[in-house]
Amino acid sequence: MTPAGSRPLIGVSTYRQVTSWWSWERDAALVPGAYLDMVVAAGGQPVLIPPSAPSDVVADAATLLDGLVGVLDGLVLIGGGDVGAGRYGQVPDPRNGGSSDRRDALEIDLLEAALRRDLPILAICRGLQVLNVTLGGDLVQQLPDVLGSTGHQPRPGAFGPVSIITRAGSSVRRVLGERVDVLCSHHQAVGELGRGLVVTATSEDGIIEAVELPDQRFVVGVQWHPEESGDSRLFAALMAAARAGQEEPTGKEEQS
Repeated sequence: MTPAGSRPLIGVSTYRQVTSWWSWERDAALVPGAYLDMVVAAGGQPVLIPPSAPSDVVADAATLLDGLVGVLDGLVLIGGGDVGAGRYGQVPDPRNGGSSDRRDALEIDLLEAALRRDLPILAICRGLQVLNVTLGGDLVQQLPDVLGSTGHQPRPGAFGPVSIITRAGSSVRRVLGERVDVLCSHHQAVGELGRGLVVTATSEDGIIEAVELPDQRFVVGVQWHPEESGDSRLFAALMAAARAGQEEPTGKEEQS
């Protein structure tokens, strides 16, 4: 944890995949720049956290990760490919895509360590789904099959406008107001809710669009992409919680 008055260190999860740039094609850690811009604009310093390489064998990986989380002031879990269905006890639908066991493992371990330390967390799109699965919930693998429409993701890689209604008394209501139009790109959604989570926003067609963990200082998961619309309010709220944590110990660190 950084000293009070300094820019909060905000961990940001990343992709790990083979990527091309200029004349190069290499395995790389990636994160869309909009997430980083939002963290910086809100007053934080992003710290990129990639999944490990397949050949890495680190006996004390959990200890190392817990140590990393211990120096952070907040965490952002970004969007991306589908969480492996086996993580929540289902057979994967063949239409799913972009799954990465290494990334699932990293983000689940990150979340568990962050929750133990009461670290402020903003989980976006896939991040919300990872949060729900980590806490024992599951996912609807093909939302269009349930809704009969593709309004939440017009096509892969595209964003659709969705109107959401927030719940009274929630962090998202305090930050965003009662109703807000957002940009979504998700073909999956929360099914059974994870332990301790509460629903704090839904779309007009009844899909869960935000969840929170009330017994933690700030844990908010949203199914939409605020970074795509340039809406910095949730990032500012994360940063406010991170700064508050710089002022006093959380009291939730594990005893050694």
